[in-house]
Amino acid sequence: MTEQEKSNNPEEWHIIDDSDNQDDPLLDCLEILAKIYDRPISRTVLRAGLPLVHNRLTVELVSRATRRAGLSSRLLKRPLDQFNTHELPAIVLLDNRRACVVIKADSSDGTLEVIWPESQGSQIVSCEELADTYTGYSIFVKPKYRIDDRGVSHPRDRSKNWFWGTVLTSWRIYRDVIIASFLINIFALATPFFLINAYDRIIPNLAFETLWVLSAGVAAIYFFELILRGLRAYFIDMAGKKSNLVLSSILMEKVFGLRLEARPKSIGSFTKQLQQFESIRDFITSFSITALVDLPFAFLALLALWYVGGRLVLVSVVCIVLILIYAFIVQSPLRKSVGKTHNAESQKNAILVEGLSGIETIKILGAESKIQRAWEDSVSFIATWSARTRFLSASVGHVAHFLQNLSLVAIIIFSVYMISWGEMTGGGLFACIFLTRRATSPMTQVVSLMTRFHQARNSLQTLNKIMELPSERPTEKVFLHRTSFNGALTLENLSFTYPGDSTEVLRNINLQINPGEKVGIIGPIGSGKTTLGKLILGLYEPSKGMVAMDGTDIRQIDPAELRNFIGYVSQDVVLFKGSVRDNIVLGTSDIDDSTVLRAAKIAGVSNFVEKNPKGYDMPVEEQGRNLSGGQRQAIAIARAILLDPPVLLMDEPTSSMDNRSESMIRDNMLEILQNKTTIIITHRISLLEIVDRIVVISNETIVADGTKQHILEALKNGQLLI
Repeated sequence: MTEQEKSNNPEEWHIIDDSDNQDDPLLDCLEILAKIYDRPISRTVLRAGLPLVHNRLTVELVSRATRRAGLSSRLLKRPLDQFNTHELPAIVLLDNRRACVVIKADSSDGTLEVIWPESQGSQIVSCEELADTYTGYSIFVKPKYRIDDRGVSHPRDRSKNWFWGTVLTSWRIYRDVIIASFLINIFALATPFFLINAYDRIIPNLAFETLWVLSAGVAAIYFFELILRGLRAYFIDMAGKKSNLVLSSILMEKVFGLRLEARPKSIGSFTKQLQQFESIRDFITSFSITALVDLPFAFLALLALWYVGGRLVLVSVVCIVLILIYAFIVQSPLRKSVGKTHNAESQKNAILVEGLSGIETIKILGAESKIQRAWEDSVSFIATWSARTRFLSASVGHVAHFLQNLSLVAIIIFSVYMISWGEMTGGGLFACIFLTRRATSPMTQVVSLMTRFHQARNSLQTLNKIMELPSERPTEKVFLHRTSFNGALTLENLSFTYPGDSTEVLRNINLQINPGEKVGIIGPIGSGKTTLGKLILGLYEPSKGMVAMDGTDIRQIDPAELRNFIGYVSQDVVLFKGSVRDNIVLGTSDIDDSTVLRAAKIAGVSNFVEKNPKGYDMPVEEQGRNLSGGQRQAIAIARAILLDPPVLLMDEPTSSMDNRSESMIRDNMLEILQNKTTIIITHRISLLEIVDRIVVISNETIVADGTKQHILEALKNGQLLI
């Protein structure tokens, strides 16, 4: 294009892509409602950690997002002309996945005051006009009333209510299950009374018409019983599925929200503990619930047995009591056996995960024998206690089966005498046999119920302990909302000790970093440099003192919002299975390709990606095993600078790179770091060319802080030793 043509063209628009303001109608509406209720909260916090679909909120996720702003929501089907100002505002769901906020309704002229997310401005529209695109559903949002410590005499620990509170939300379904079970057990009594009539009235009189009428009635009862059993199974599955989805979401959200200092030390053991949820899920969705519900209805069979056989009911009662007594005796050793197996399985899983994670080191050092010995000892221990569990469980079943058969013999013996005395008929004998089995059969299921109950009980106790661990974002805490940060960092009287350790990792750290300042942190290994970076990120809480950003203690800032303003390169880069692009944009919303390419070029990712025929779709294995250490670090740097954060924190960002790659990245970084607060933790002097100031940490505290020239000169002359 010539200069003449350029001068004739209008000035081109300069568009700055703001990835945080992507098209997400529900998120936009929630942000509007939070402002209306004076509970401002950022988009980052609203969606952090939620299972977004195509990086957007769904209707199902709205309730979880509103809770973060101290709001509650309810999805209702409501015509627009029935909106009442007293129950507004509400999010109105429109066609084509659009939404708006209705804040006022005027029934006199049929108009609504609407805020459109696109413009953030209000507009008066008629109900008829909005109805053209209205889906019929709206989400009504109200603030939750906050009760402070003056109104709570005994604070409730919500972490202990996570399970039963969720299960009881399906109480209506379980009510229907109980009703269906009652009817099923009532219908089951048709058989013994049919036997009595067949043997005592139909056979002696050859009453074939009566036979067919009774048979048809009993067949109809059996048919309805079949339907009820199917409905009961469906209800239990439906309630279990609903509870499973909610409980697993709560549990996983808790795990990812744990404070790092509260995280269990063994990942393998922790994984096994989380897998214990399967035992609870199986218990609330399997035949265990059916058996548990049927157990009380054994008394219906006993009542029918008393009606037919009189004192013969005592035989069944004695049988049931003896089964329960033996089951009670076995309870204690069975509970101990299940607990031992439970703990040993967690340890076995820890050995497995640790061994697989370090398999290369194990092979190089020839440590297979040690790991194999630990594995076999664990398996042997589990096998011993599992066998004990099976023996105890089987013994209850064997005793129950023995007593059940014995009771049948006793019933027959006493029935024969009662027939001879004229107190019972032949039909009554067969009915009593059937009712005895009906009354004692649920007791034989006590075996599986006991084992499953103890497994589920141990699992629930384990998960309850996890739910009681401290979270980064307690539900009762209200964080400060900051729209931006300048990048000033203040570390005041900062000390830190890892949980379970009495040795201080950092001691009395005082450091002031101004916005846009470039600071290098050096020191010997184990001096606490990496820990200092994690404290700045809010991954750990200081034992003493505080970390402040722009004068605000970071404990008052939502962790998701804080980390959104800090680009971080970890010393130990972690990549996930997917593609190179997936790992660069990890944790971000919709990012255009030009932004990804720019970050990749600065970090040096383009140097090796462009040589691969798949480009940025180049596959990355778990932990990035198919990439070199330098390539993993390049991806981590690209990930850190992608969103152009005001603060950049890099911990040994080029330790695995060759000199040429490091020099190239260093030169590229100089351009983008001009207005950023930058902290570089490193042992490589060449990387310190980026910084203007150097802080030296040794013996858990700051021993030197000055200009780059002054500190490097002191190191060179031996005036400063690290």
